[in-house]
Amino acid sequence: MANKVKVVLNSYGGRLSAQAKRDRVEQGLQAAGVDYHLELTTETGHGIELARQATLDGWPIVVAAGGDGTIHEVVNGLMQAASEAEASTLGIIPLGTANDLADALEIPRNINRACQRLAAGKTRLIDIGQVNDRYFANNSAVGLEPAISLAHDRMRWVKGNIRYILAALKSIMTAQCWTMRLTWHNGVYEGPVIIVSVGNSCRTGGEFYMYPDASLDDGLIDFVYGVGMSRWQILWLLPQTFTGNHVNHRLVVYRQTTTLSITASPPTAIQADGEIIEDNATEINYRVLPKKLRVIV
Repeated sequence: MANKVKVVLNSYGGRLSAQAKRDRVEQGLQAAGVDYHLELTTETGHGIELARQATLDGWPIVVAAGGDGTIHEVVNGLMQAASEAEASTLGIIPLGTANDLADALEIPRNINRACQRLAAGKTRLIDIGQVNDRYFANNSAVGLEPAISLAHDRMRWVKGNIRYILAALKSIMTAQCWTMRLTWHNGVYEGPVIIVSVGNSCRTGGEFYMYPDASLDDGLIDFVYGVGMSRWQILWLLPQTFTGNHVNHRLVVYRQTTTLSITASPPTAIQADGEIIEDNATEINYRVLPKKLRVIV
């Protein structure tokens, strides 16, 4: 039985007001008999500090109530505090659009049922990825994908997963190519690259099965990169990412590794769990932290 739960609730974004989300989450927690204390985020990045302080204060369970971006902030807060205090367990109440990590963990999107899972307290250890000094639970990318994330964030007038698809289409039409050097444990590539996408689970953006063989607890990060594609080739490949068949294309390379280093020219933005964490990076380093995070499932 879960007890003494700190809930970090994303108060901005989404289709519901902050008060509506709070009411529904609190009703679900109370119905499930969970002893909790809830705090609202007030701005981007606030969830990191709330989760970090919750761990330092001794909360055994810290719940991310929101989408993949909220989970990203809470995970980073938990990881930052891990060297100073006993690690907290992550809980999830999915309130986002894509809910990629929650779906991968088979956590119900229904708030009441998700709260019942918290009350039951069954846990699982999963891997965590790290890119430079930030952690990610689901995926990260450089090149085209961060551009898609930025376009998605600007399309507030579109609701649901169709927003990710429209953002992808818009970004592809203005896509540029980078020169990159990729180095992983048993391989090297240097040349034109349109995207490098790194996954801990198999799906990103609610619809895109970028890493069909990915597993949350195999001690590996999966990555895929596209070599020198035209915009029309990317458009042709986009529907194939809905099933994972894109990895069979001759210009797509799919690998698994424990570390990946990238040098990019010109600089690229870095996306982690849908959040832009750097704007102009030339040196990007990935690694996997095997079974580093305990999650209530």
